[in-house]
Amino acid sequence: MAAVTLAEALAEAARLLAEAGVPSPRVDAELLAAHLLGESAGRVRALALTGAASPEGLAELVAERARRVPLQHITGKAYFRHLELDVGPGVFIPRPETETVAQHAIDAARQTPGAKVVDLGTGSGAIAGSIASEVPGAEVYAVELSELAHAWAARNLEPLGVVLVRGDLRTALEEHDGTFDVVVSNPPYIPPDAVPVDPEVAEHDPELALYGGGADGMELPRATAASAARLLKSGGYFIMEHAEVQAPAVSKLLVDAGCWNDVGTVSDLTGRERATAAVKR
Repeated sequence: MAAVTLAEALAEAARLLAEAGVPSPRVDAELLAAHLLGESAGRVRALALTGAASPEGLAELVAERARRVPLQHITGKAYFRHLELDVGPGVFIPRPETETVAQHAIDAARQTPGAKVVDLGTGSGAIAGSIASEVPGAEVYAVELSELAHAWAARNLEPLGVVLVRGDLRTALEEHDGTFDVVVSNPPYIPPDAVPVDPEVAEHDPELALYGGGADGMELPRATAASAARLLKSGGYFIMEHAEVQAPAVSKLLVDAGCWNDVGTVSDLTGRERATAAVKR
């Protein structure tokens, strides 16, 4: 019996993943093959054209992905800006839209030589790690409450020199009050009745990283804004991700607090109002 070629295996994998409702079946099939081969997805596409054999174990990984296990949990890797992050069960998988939030924090940190920055609720460490790697000389802190997420963040942030603190974003770093130039956060913000549609999120992202508390999901965003006001210097910059529908509520929260200037909504790359920024008075 002839060996299955990579091209045949990828076509069958894409068909199975499409049947399972995976949003990007062909891309995921190529990434799973790339993971097994230790190659880039582009190299996998090139190999498929040459009649190369399919890597052993691809069918098993495809079956796992068809059960809607996140691709990043299967490969153990997530990509965020310029970083390759170690991820797995117990940590929120960073999303592309959060890269915009990180960019604004990076831009703000670059305005101050030796900027002191903190990422509240760091998860995998994606935002804090990006700032540390893209703003040389910045003093970067990260706070995470979850024991599992903290362990993943430690793996990702230790090589980058980030100070990682296990603690609650509501009370952490009180000894540093009024000393930060930038506070950035992607806190949990989903309301309790808004269960995510995608099984990858609903069944695999930790609830601690998803649900913001309170009927409107705003309990932790409110706490994050209060901590930012406590931690920042006068003139310090704050940016926080939130759901698109929460943009008016977050803006009102910051305006009503009376300690912020230049409150403004920040749109992601698709034009959705997914973050709000402000400057500490």
